[in-house]
Amino acid sequence: MKELKFEELSTRQKLGMTFTACIHGDERPDGDDEFVFDLIKNHSLGAVWIQYDAGHAQEQIEKVKAIADYPILIITDAESGIGEFLVGKHNAIGTTGSEKHAYAFGKTIGVAARKMGYNVLCNPVVDMGAGSMRSLGIDKDKVSALAIAEAKGMRDGGVLTVAKHYPGGSSLNKMDAHMGESLSADTKEILLDYALTPYLAMDKAGVLDGAMISHKKYINIDNEHPGTLSKPLLDIIREQGYEGFLITDALCMMAVKAKYDDVESKALAMNAGVDLLLPYTIYNREQFESYCEAYDTGMISDECLDAATKRVLAAQHRATLLPTNSEVTEEEMKTFKSINKDGIYIKKDDDVESTISRDGKHFFIIVAKQETSVSDGKVAVDTFSGNGWHQPDRIVQKINELFPNAKYQIIHEFPSQFELMTVLENSLGCDKLVMMTFSEFVPYTGLEHLTRRLVNLIDAMQTTGRISNMIHYGNPYVLEELPHIPNIIFGGPSLESVDTSLEVLAGVYPANGEPTYNFKLK
Repeated sequence: MKELKFEELSTRQKLGMTFTACIHGDERPDGDDEFVFDLIKNHSLGAVWIQYDAGHAQEQIEKVKAIADYPILIITDAESGIGEFLVGKHNAIGTTGSEKHAYAFGKTIGVAARKMGYNVLCNPVVDMGAGSMRSLGIDKDKVSALAIAEAKGMRDGGVLTVAKHYPGGSSLNKMDAHMGESLSADTKEILLDYALTPYLAMDKAGVLDGAMISHKKYINIDNEHPGTLSKPLLDIIREQGYEGFLITDALCMMAVKAKYDDVESKALAMNAGVDLLLPYTIYNREQFESYCEAYDTGMISDECLDAATKRVLAAQHRATLLPTNSEVTEEEMKTFKSINKDGIYIKKDDDVESTISRDGKHFFIIVAKQETSVSDGKVAVDTFSGNGWHQPDRIVQKINELFPNAKYQIIHEFPSQFELMTVLENSLGCDKLVMMTFSEFVPYTGLEHLTRRLVNLIDAMQTTGRISNMIHYGNPYVLEELPHIPNIIFGGPSLESVDTSLEVLAGVYPANGEPTYNFKLK
């Protein structure tokens, strides 16, 4: 393994050093993999992105490592963990409020990723805007402490860290950038005082190797370009002394693609101060050629290309200094496995109990994904999540275990007329009525929310105060429009959280977590 020297690189090699190829999935264009491997053989590729849960990922990692004789960056996302080491998607680390848990998470996924062949993970998520449920919270000092602990764990595990999504400010139009233009009204002063706190704290602690840039447009800083293509926005963190690399978020997202073609977006990004382009597409030859076209037609300055190349080479050097044989201790693994359990928290009225009797004749209304096929109150087919975290039949088994005299009914997110009629009738005469709801962030599906029809059902029941308890998984903001419910247990989208939340309701496990957002329930 040898490190490449900047002085020995040709212009085409520099272009390759600042480009990230994506080689994962079951369907890829003929000859595209060979094109990427040739770039690597010719020392003309800075990074590869191989999504760990995509088809042929491990096979591709091994091919890259066999071909590369220099420390090429091998990157993936790991917001919720990696491989078998996963936690809930909605700020599971944040709700524990624990640096010990944050470090154990980082160390566990760092070791697992390193053993798979990765040397860079895009973690932690430190977006500070309210409602950004993939992040660690909104308290800038608490988020900074958790982010540093997580990043230290990742470093000790053997991978570099990439925090995201710079600069992490508030949202004006609450648009998913996968779908359209996302806006923020934050000023430079606001960002420095608040959203950039975790980035600067991580950098000061020496654990910020890279930052992934958001496509959000900051209209009071640059009213023309999305963040990824905005030099005024990227200059802010450079002015604070940050010397690590900046990588774009996926350039295939509509916040960029709807306005800029492939050539123009790459040119604008590089001239803005980006170090690594991430097209995030299987068409690597086509994307690299469009990048070369941008340079060949004079749209990218040599000054920007040289600066970016040097930062990528510096990151590759740091990768060679990472530990290669660290292991997760028994105590760290125990802490990791408790994250989904210890992040569960309660919001309740002062004069009500947080638990219900285990032998009561309770009624549970279980909201299932719309794609779930429900027959006679049982799940027949789930075409959406497969063996994912939301498994109504598993929930029913846990209810039967903890509350043997209880009954239940499974209804859809958008319940039918028949479901509404029968659930209202079946819920009469019970000791306690428990509503089980969820929300889950999925790109390209827009804002998280409960359906209007489901909200109408809850409104109707609460006209006579029938719902005594609720268990909700995921984003708590989706409950803000609901009528008052005396006791609400909050968990994350994970199997362990689902099981434990019912144990909390039964009083056999404590609610150790804490809310991380200032949401208000009626």
